[in-house]
Amino acid sequence: MWVSRKQEQRLLEGVATRPVVVITGARQTGKTSLVRHLFPDHQYVSLDLPSTAAQAELEPSTFLSRHKTPLIIDEMQYAPALLRYLKIAVDAHRQRNGQFILTGSQPFELMAGVAESLAGRAVIMQLDGLSYDELSHAKLAPPVDAYLLRGSYPELYEKPDLNATSFYQSYVATYLERDLRSQLRVGSLRDFERFLRACALRTAQVLNKAIIARDVGISPSTAAEWLSALERSGIIALLEPWFSNATKSLVKAPKLHFLDTGLCAFLLGMNTIEDLYESPLKGALWETAIYAELRKQLSLAPTWQLYYWRDRSKEADFLLHKAGRFKIGDAKWSETPANSGKLNKVRAELPETTQAFLCCRSPQSYPLSDSIQAISFADTQNVLK
Repeated sequence: MWVSRKQEQRLLEGVATRPVVVITGARQTGKTSLVRHLFPDHQYVSLDLPSTAAQAELEPSTFLSRHKTPLIIDEMQYAPALLRYLKIAVDAHRQRNGQFILTGSQPFELMAGVAESLAGRAVIMQLDGLSYDELSHAKLAPPVDAYLLRGSYPELYEKPDLNATSFYQSYVATYLERDLRSQLRVGSLRDFERFLRACALRTAQVLNKAIIARDVGISPSTAAEWLSALERSGIIALLEPWFSNATKSLVKAPKLHFLDTGLCAFLLGMNTIEDLYESPLKGALWETAIYAELRKQLSLAPTWQLYYWRDRSKEADFLLHKAGRFKIGDAKWSETPANSGKLNKVRAELPETTQAFLCCRSPQSYPLSDSIQAISFADTQNVLK
């Protein structure tokens, strides 16, 4: 069953108006399925096959002569040298839109080449896992607590009988073996898996690389390198704080968030609903789930910028900024949260705030007070409207 993605219209518009479209995101988020579903008549080639990647990298002219446009090139990061030749091919027919659709699961490496070779020629999209709203429209959305454990990877909903724990065991093993050995000098895969679990323990927390390094038994420089690899591969994201020079006491370190709660829950040993409810980390996983949903919505409405806000005594888990205006929000695991005086205090610091919200497990959204709206997980999509 095909689950319609909210990025579909943007992708169709990009192909209709620009010579190149670039789609990035972690492995298994549905990039290949999306482009092949929308463009079944395009030629398709995957650089996952080492021999094909080698030809694209070492003999790019021959490669392009064999594969005619319009062309989908999957896992483009395996042949960065090809990008310079794509520029030549695009410029030879500059008015022809939709010549190439490129996908890549290591966005930073791919984007470095795109910025250098295809500046002004490409539209760039980020594709994360399925949002709860996308699953709801397809009538596949599980209860919210089950969604936290199952995660957002499309295959888990295409195959409802697929065991999520087995899926994530294979995902971690494949990710370690395939992607990281090509990026990092990982002396011990066991050390790296411990590092992954240490990061999961700190999801929704302010990042402290030195403490993670100490707990895993690696150097701070290695921890920084491995964190960068996780970010490049779309496994984690770093949410930056909002601060101004006028407020010296504000926290200025980013928060760490996993982009898929199912993977994070697996690394934390949460395999059942009972594990989730009994865990002291359920609140952090809930905050990470809301961050992931907001991020998916922001990919469709990029005019808003997402941060968090914290000083020594006050915090807002989420701060949205656009043109000098703010929306602030908190995450609460409770179904019936109390009024958040903390948000009111932050709001007093930011008089340009137009909305304050508290995302909780209530099945329906409702006014929590005159100044704060309690919103359900399903209504997270409406925050940016």
